[in-house]
Amino acid sequence: MSDSNYIKIFTGNFIIVQRISEKLNHIGINPVVKDETESGRLAGFGASIQGLQEIYVHKDELNKAVEVVESVTAEFQS
Repeated sequence: MSDSNYIKIFTGNFIIVQRISEKLNHIGINPVVKDETESGRLAGFGASIQGLQEIYVHKDELNKAVEVVESVTAEFQS
């Protein structure tokens, strides 16, 4: 198992992931968005859970990123 400097902070649908990514970029954090469905489609395979994406951030930016995720998810829950 390899060590990574990136930590997954959120898994969810495209709309919420885009909103979180936008807010992270606005405060200077460059998230990595991973979409297994699209990767599988491009490779000729299917994915078991379609429509879910993951957001990763550098471990040094974790605290600020988690605050953004909590803020955005609270917006969608209200």
